[in-house]
Amino acid sequence: MWVAYFALSRFWFLAYYAERTEELDWKTILQIPIQGLKLDLSFAGYISIIPFLIFSFSSWLPQKLTRRIIKSFTFPILFIINLLMLIDMELYGSWGMRLDSTPLMYLNTPLEMIASVTTTALIVSIIVWLLSSMFYAYFFNKVIDKKIGVNEKGPVWQFPILLFFTASLILVIRGGLQTIPINQSNVYFSDKMFANHASINFAWNFSHSLNHQSFDMVNPFAELENTNAENIVKEARISLINTEKDSTNYPILNTNKPNVILIVWESLTAKIVGPLGGEPNVIVNFNQLTEEGILFENFYANGDRSDKGLVAILSGYPSQPHTSIIKIPNKTRNLPMLSQKMIDLEYATSFSYGGDLNFGNMNTYFRQGGISHFVDGDQFNDEDWNSKWGAHDHLLMKKFLEDRNIEKQPFFSIVFTLSSHEPFEFPDTYKFGKDTEENKFRSAHAYTDKAIGNFVEQAKKQAWWKNTLIVIVADHGHPLPKHVGPFNSPKRFHIPMLWLGGALAQKNIRISNYGSQSDLAYSLLSVLGSDPSDFKWGNNIFKPSPNHFAHFVFNKGFGIIDKNGGVVYDYVSKKRILTEGKPEENLETLGKAITQTTYQDFLNRN
Repeated sequence: MWVAYFALSRFWFLAYYAERTEELDWKTILQIPIQGLKLDLSFAGYISIIPFLIFSFSSWLPQKLTRRIIKSFTFPILFIINLLMLIDMELYGSWGMRLDSTPLMYLNTPLEMIASVTTTALIVSIIVWLLSSMFYAYFFNKVIDKKIGVNEKGPVWQFPILLFFTASLILVIRGGLQTIPINQSNVYFSDKMFANHASINFAWNFSHSLNHQSFDMVNPFAELENTNAENIVKEARISLINTEKDSTNYPILNTNKPNVILIVWESLTAKIVGPLGGEPNVIVNFNQLTEEGILFENFYANGDRSDKGLVAILSGYPSQPHTSIIKIPNKTRNLPMLSQKMIDLEYATSFSYGGDLNFGNMNTYFRQGGISHFVDGDQFNDEDWNSKWGAHDHLLMKKFLEDRNIEKQPFFSIVFTLSSHEPFEFPDTYKFGKDTEENKFRSAHAYTDKAIGNFVEQAKKQAWWKNTLIVIVADHGHPLPKHVGPFNSPKRFHIPMLWLGGALAQKNIRISNYGSQSDLAYSLLSVLGSDPSDFKWGNNIFKPSPNHFAHFVFNKGFGIIDKNGGVVYDYVSKKRILTEGKPEENLETLGKAITQTTYQDFLNRN
């Protein structure tokens, strides 16, 4: 029964992502259920242990009680697994990975956890879940149960035989007699990652992830000897720090102590930034502002979600592939914080966000960083919220401007937008319509671009403008608009960073050095003349060195890119899944070393 269910669920998965399936040839498509059968059988073995044990003791149990126990076990499991299937299908489009324990990190804020889904889609999903689960339960009750039901008690001698078959499930669960039990890599068979992902059993993957989610002393990304990995990272960093020139050939700022405004733009991807080769007509205000400031052309997000991006930006701390350090306060308490550094420089600090500060544990993290003045969704009227996340961006930016006019100078003020997050709801014209998710994505960014453009226009009229530096950066990239190539290619992580404002000494400058969010704090403090050494994972992106690189991670892999090219590596298949340009031979090794050492640092923190 369960093997048939998983086969059917795989069919629904492929049908749901029919557009991705079209990328595969028929031979590959036919291999998916064959390869997937390995994990299907394994998980079917797990959930068959209890029924098999019950059957083993059926010689001593009343028949009605036996069937009642089996149903009492099967029906709840069926409803739970069917729910996991629907969650898996919905999440894969956004996260590019099969369901694991990651969503459990957001259980303390359940409303925000489902905020990416529209109310209509949520209601439809619940109805589909209940109806399909009841259908499967009916099918089991009317067909399967009658076939397996025992009409009378069996002889006692059948007990050891049934017990033997129950014990043999261990072989099914571990996938055979081989030394290493079955895992995800056993079903990877193609150079097309979508085909490999489709082969994974979602329920097995979720359960396996739950069983391995503790972060004790095991580093799952350790493929190099620890000392060797540390030396590789150290040498790469030294090659940047010891660059002959400390900065650019021109001054960055025209003042020693400017106000600093950090605008973190939700889901802003380079794919919609005209000057970076993206679509030219989506964020027209931002495109125009690039001519007034310093645009970083090869800048990348370190991770794939907001909670990872914020830590990378403000602590210069690289992201973790399958977890987020911001969720564990005892690990973040000793991280360096840009806000605390600015406080030490006698800056007033603040953080403004239109939603719930508790989401992603932001409140704890920012307070650990010394920030004491906050603006959140509670300071806006309910009618000013979208249905999910919080106050609309144009209202947030309006209040942010008003607050800057009364804030003590110099100030370091952070504002985090939200309207360009799914489900892309805002009170303005949908410039590109809302017929597809891609067009809603474009329209939402055009709206946020309008809000930020108006803010900059009004800020230029304020007395503090001439002494202010504005840094605009994304919290992470986005799968939309869809790009050619693997889901986790560098295109997904390529984001813009723009510096502008009256405090800039130069305009219309392009920085081609490669860098990432973890370089921002180090670079800013260097420009301000402060010691950035606490941010040991970052580099000064302004340095004219040929050795700059950007490193990013996703659920079970990493990417690294520099001026010569880039590679993307998958830890499940243990192989490179993408090569761009002509990267140096040691680039992949450097990426492995960074992933290993940064995750080990995460494990060691307490």
